[in-house]
Amino acid sequence: MLVKVAAPLGDGLQVEPRASGGTDQQEREIPAMVVRTAEPAAAGAVAAASSPRERRFVRWSRRYTLWLIVLDGLAGMAAVLCSMLLYDPATYFSDGKQVVLVLGAGLAWPVAVGLCQGYDARRVGVGDDELRAVLKAAVLGIAAAAVPSAVVDKYGLVALSVSAVPVSGLLSLGLRFLGRRYLRHQQRQGRHVRRVVLVGSASRVALLHEALAVDKQEEMLVVGACLPEAASADSRTDLPILGTLDDVASIVRQSDVDAVAVAGGDATGHEYLRRLSWALEGADVELLVHPGLVEIAGPRMHIRPYVGLPLLHVEQPHFTGWRRIVKRVTDLVLTVVGLLVVSPLLAVIAVAIKMEGAGPVLFKQTRVGLDGSTFTMWKFRSMHVDAESRLVDLRRRNPDVGLMFKMAEDPRVTRVGRVLRRFSLDELPQLFNVLGGSMSLVGPRPPLQTEVDAYENHARRRLLVTPGLTGLWQVSGRSLLSWEETVRLDLRYVENWTLTLDLLILWKTFFAVLSRRGAY
Repeated sequence: MLVKVAAPLGDGLQVEPRASGGTDQQEREIPAMVVRTAEPAAAGAVAAASSPRERRFVRWSRRYTLWLIVLDGLAGMAAVLCSMLLYDPATYFSDGKQVVLVLGAGLAWPVAVGLCQGYDARRVGVGDDELRAVLKAAVLGIAAAAVPSAVVDKYGLVALSVSAVPVSGLLSLGLRFLGRRYLRHQQRQGRHVRRVVLVGSASRVALLHEALAVDKQEEMLVVGACLPEAASADSRTDLPILGTLDDVASIVRQSDVDAVAVAGGDATGHEYLRRLSWALEGADVELLVHPGLVEIAGPRMHIRPYVGLPLLHVEQPHFTGWRRIVKRVTDLVLTVVGLLVVSPLLAVIAVAIKMEGAGPVLFKQTRVGLDGSTFTMWKFRSMHVDAESRLVDLRRRNPDVGLMFKMAEDPRVTRVGRVLRRFSLDELPQLFNVLGGSMSLVGPRPPLQTEVDAYENHARRRLLVTPGLTGLWQVSGRSLLSWEETVRLDLRYVENWTLTLDLLILWKTFFAVLSRRGAY
């Protein structure tokens, strides 16, 4: 992750954690796209740019934010209109007041989201701050309307608020998800990206660049690097070298750069960061600092003053207590609703499997769950009945597949099974595992005992949380991921779990299933 410096570095240091991508860490956004690096010729173009101007990304993000405000206003009005259909509003409000309520909702809802910092242009398309702001605004909206309404005995307004505010929230969340998808599409075309200069020692810059590339941060376009003077002439990095550490401010002011990411090293200590933050004042760019903490995202990182010094406080991950209770209740509610919706589909799939040939409809397998306990996981059978006996021979003929055996053209898969796997329908019976508590809707992939036996020590942290039907691995490419990438994503989820992250992953799972990317 990167930490955004929000004010000049000094005794009054203010920073805010910022995920270098969405997830969503997390939230960060995870389509298959690597960080683009400007061609070497672009280095000259960056240095040769003329007078400073408003950054392209800043201009676009402000327009994007303005559209969000307008759409949120329409969402608020639509929510009130929909809520009025639930009961007879004439009981409480005259026709004139109904119009006022609709128009007032179009103003009040964006104000509520704005008070919760939902329109920060610098946070466009990054992390889950926008989504959190909408959820907070929904709570704020209900409370703000209910309390005064109860005092003046206008219970009709209370009913309207209780029904309209959640609808407003759902509409605004949907608009933001659609906006994110549009943004990712544009960024894959090279538009609406943050142009970033990496600063630090040659080794640290190379490591940060590699980390960004591995995490597929398509919202960042790395245009080059600024290294210590001694390292600039003999650097092994493949990035364009734009100048030395002392040239950062002048390069930024003369070019179309949106952010400076400091990768650290001996040359970029506290004093250098202080001077750099002063030099960048008024340049309208973000200063991001990589704290060197891998797989730990914003919710666990806070700046707190100790004996007059601002120190980065890293909270311990939470795997027990009320958070686990909230997660379990959410699993039960969503799973019951989901089973009611898909029950006809479950019956159709069962009949199709039975008609294809002999063998059971369901496939059961022992998997490892929370704290190393084992459980029986259920799936629709998508392979021939002798699939397990043929696995040894397939491994022998495909030694490069890895610990988690996956083949794009697995001869053991049946015709019906290929269709089921293409849309992940074979995993629907795992909803009953979720009801039983052995699995969660979102979590690390449930491993086999043979995989657990081969775990390195750090990989065993995957067992600290309940395995999930979907997870970061599911929305990041599924079978296209290597074993190491799967473990890395699972560990990121374990270290940074939040309810918002779960909801975001569930939403992305829907689109991941439709895209069928990595499904085999």
